[in-house]
Parts: sequence; structure tokens; C-alpha cells
Amino acid sequence: MLVQRLALPPIFRNLAAFLVMAVMLPLLAGCGYNTIPTAEENAKAAWSEVLNQYQRRTDLIPNLVNTVKGYAAHEKDTLDAVVEARAKATQVTVTPETLNNPEAFKKFQDSQAGLTSALSRLLAVVENYPDLKANQNFLALQAQLEGTENRITVARRDYIQAVREYNLTLRTFPSVIWATLWFRGNQPFANFTIEEDKMQPPKVDFGTQQGG
Repeated sequence: MLVQRLALPPIFRNLAAFLVMAVMLPLLAGCGYNTIPTAEENAKAAWSEVLNQYQRRTDLIPNLVNTVKGYAAHEKDTLDAVVEARAKATQVTVTPETLNNPEAFKKFQDSQAGLTSALSRLLAVVENYPDLKANQNFLALQAQLEGTENRITVARRDYIQAVREYNLTLRTFPSVIWATLWFRGNQPFANFTIEEDKMQPPKVDFGTQQGG
């Protein structure tokens, strides 16, 4: 009977719980509780931009190949290599939900590197065809491709930085406390392994600016 008399009515218990939450939430936020999810979303957003720019390049390739084919149809091996590399690249995808899968990430990176290599060989072939380099449609594709390669470089560097920051939140104090207590399922994201000096966009200069 004494225990029942001393027990707080439900309304007071609810009020006490509310007051505790009101005090704790600002403290959690102030101590960096939001650091991990914020860094995670930033990394995912940066990855989405990487995919967006790679897709932009992929969309340009069919028109580029067809334009080159119109002037250099006998460069069949080089043209076929680009088409094949493009097909392989489109078959490998890494979503923000699977960024913590290093094997899948490496396959994606390798497929895009293969496409870059094939595309570079195609661009080298163009040097042998002055009429092609003067074609207006080709010049427009040149400008778009050059811009896209630059955007890819920027997007990848932004992703590298975002992932570095996110991965650090999982290992450094004080955010490591929240990783241990509340975000145990969070794993580090995979990152590009290409050195910075090898991440420059391929040169997309077909000699059209010479003598100008």
C-alpha cells in the first residue's frame, strides 16, 4: 500500500520522461551524435554525383562512336573496343547502399578505368582524320566530353573527401562513442585507390585549336 501511495501518477511519469528527453536531445546533438549520419549522407550524395557524371559520359559515347565511324569506318577494332568497354561499365553498378562493399566498388572502378582507356585510344585515332576534327558535330561532342571528364574528376575528389570524413567519424573521438553505442551497423565506405596524379581527365584536344 505504501509503494502504491508513493508511486507517481502516469501523467507525472510521462512529464518526467518528456523532461529527460528535452534535456538529453540537445546534449546528444551538442556532443556530436549527428556527426555520423550527417557525414554518411554527405558521402552518399557525393557518390550520387560521381554516378551522375559517369552516366553523362556514357550517354555521350554512342554519338561519339557514330560520328567517328562516319569518317573512320575501318578503325573497327578501336570502335568496337569502346562499345564493349561501355557495355561492361554499364553492367557494374554500386549504389549508396553498397558502398561498404570493397569488391563491388573495385569492379566498378575497374570497369570505368577500362572505358577511359578505350576512349583514350579512340581519341588518339582521331588525330589521323583532319576532316573529322573539323566536323561541327564532332566539335560539339569534343566540348561536351571535355567538360564531362572535368566534372568526373571534381566529383571523384569530392567523394574521396566526403568518404574520408565519414570514415574518420567511425574511428575518432568523440564520434567513435556514438559509432559504438548507436551506429554499430555503420561500416567504412570504399574509396578510389587511384593516386591523385593519375586522376586527371584524359586530354581531349584533337588539334582543333592549333594555329588559333
